[in-house]
Order: sequence, then structure tokens, then C-alpha cells
Amino acid sequence: MTSHVCLQGIFTPNLVPLDCRGDINEPELRRYIDWLIAKGVHGLYPNGSTGEFTRFTVEERRRIIEIVSDQTRGRVAILAGAAEANVKETIKACEYYHQLGRRAVAIVARLYYKLSPASVYAYFKEIGRNTPIDVTLYNIPMFASPIDVPTVRRLADECEKVVAIKDSSGDIVNMIRMIQAVRPHRPEFAFLTGWDAALMPMLLIGCDGGTNASSGVVPELTRLLYDLTVSGRLDEARQVQFDLVTLFDTMIYSAEFPNGFRAAVDLRGFNMGIGRQPQSDEQVTDLAALSRALQCLLSQHGFTDEPIGGCSTSSGKPDSVGGELQTQDVSAIVHTVVAELKRRGLV
Repeated sequence: MTSHVCLQGIFTPNLVPLDCRGDINEPELRRYIDWLIAKGVHGLYPNGSTGEFTRFTVEERRRIIEIVSDQTRGRVAILAGAAEANVKETIKACEYYHQLGRRAVAIVARLYYKLSPASVYAYFKEIGRNTPIDVTLYNIPMFASPIDVPTVRRLADECEKVVAIKDSSGDIVNMIRMIQAVRPHRPEFAFLTGWDAALMPMLLIGCDGGTNASSGVVPELTRLLYDLTVSGRLDEARQVQFDLVTLFDTMIYSAEFPNGFRAAVDLRGFNMGIGRQPQSDEQVTDLAALSRALQCLLSQHGFTDEPIGGCSTSSGKPDSVGGELQTQDVSAIVHTVVAELKRRGLV
């Protein structure tokens, strides 16, 4: 029986700090990796959507995996993003990451062209037939062709190297259908959710963990939510999930993805630099306002100080990471966030 990598727990789709020239800031990336591991994440997921893999060259993507591999030194598992422009280059990436000692990669269905389920199957079947490394299917229908349940079942049945799926749709019912379709035939097949707002319910229906962007900002909170949920402390887990949703919604909807997450990581003490996507003057101004809002949210859990002038929606900080916010605080935060989202036409 072939031994496969264990994909369980919280995997951080880590951001990549950039220097003043817009190049990879290697020392800061290494410091960020050490911090994430020290804060308790179970694994790292470089070259994911949060890591803006499409904004780096092939050589840079390989270098990112090299840096993460070298700095991690086996302390946690690495799920390496290996998606490239076509199947030939993607298989080359699988081979290269295998040579680096990685044991699993994640691959999104092809971008740009909308593929039929038959084409999605054929694409992954070709990879599964030729890859030396375990493959996690990456379903993110907002950015790429969806991977439907029959295709997941077929690939799981036919390709030993296809060992998991990361689903970022946030569709709980669809996840249930996938688990029902695959797990009886492949009990070791892993299911990961990429939608932070549904981490707790996804774990409760049988997911093995998550690749959650918020874990790159508040790894303590995301790890706490995982631990509370799997240990059955559901009342405590529910409050943490509510708090995480507030933060997640603010980061993902109040700026173009993933700039809200980059701004929040800056507040945790890292110099993420300016992203490679050019920003208009209005966007820069909006991001500055978002940074203040995020600082207020983070300060409520003791992750940073309040901004100068204080926070009108906060009446104090909880004593610990898992401390409960007052009901009126949560209501005020949610009201503010929803009002802003409506102003922007996002809800």
C-alpha cells in the first residue's frame, strides 16, 4: 500500500512579502513562516490564491516553494501550489516539487477557458497518470472551471495519486455530496475547506481541515476554532466562528482580494510591501481606511493595539484569544461591516 501525505488540520495559504522593488522579500517571508509555525498552524500552502500565484513567474513560484521548504525544515507539512499554464508545465512543476522532497501539491482546474466536466476530468486524469507526487484537486468555481461531484468520484476511483480535494466554494451541501460519493470507496481521501466563514460546519460534516486565508492573519484564532470543534466544545467554537466571520468578511469584501489580508498581516508586525496589482488613488485611500477597521477588530482579541483615536465599536478587549466579545460589540461590528458592504454594492 502506497503511503500518502496526511492532509489534516489548518493549512495556511501564505502571502508573499514583497520588497520596495516588488521582488520577493526572502528574509521577511522566512520570518513570516517561522511565526505561522510558532502560532500552531498544521501546514503551509504556498502558491495558492491568497498567495497570488498568478502574479509571479514560473521561476518565482518555484523559488517560493524552495524558500518555504528550506525554512520549514520538516516542522509542518507543505501543500505546494503547482498549477501552471497547461498540463505539460503543471506536470513539470509536480516533478520539480517532488525533487524538493514535497509530498503533495494542489492544482486548480484550468483558468480562463471554461471547461466542461469531461475536460476537467481529462485534465486531471492526465496529471494523475503522470505525476510522481500526491495531488489535491482545487475547486474554486469563482475563479476557475468547477470540479463537480461525479468528476471528483471518478478521479478518486481511477487515480491513486489524487488524494484530496480543497473546496473554496463554501457550499456545505455540495461538500456533503462529495464526502458521501468518495469516502466509502477511498476512506483516506482528504476533504479540506477553503472558505473560512464555514470552517466549523465543514469540520462537523466530516472535513479533515481547511486551507484558510484568515489563518495567515490570526493563526491563533483559526487553530483555536479547529481544536474546539474537533474536541466537541461546540458552544465555544461557535463564538470563535462568529468572530472569525466578522474579520474574514471585512478582509475579503472591503478590498480587492487579497489586499485586505495583506493589510491585516501588516498589522501583525510584518512588512508585506505593496502588492503587484496596481492600485488607483481611490483604492489606496480605501485600503488605508480598511487598515484602521481591521486594527480595531484585531485589537479586540489582543492581537494589536487600537489605532490612535480609539475604536468607536469597541468597549474593550477580551482577556484571551478565545475570550467572548460582548453581544453589543458584535452587533455594532456586524452592522458597520454590512453597511459598508451595501454602500459598495457587494450585498
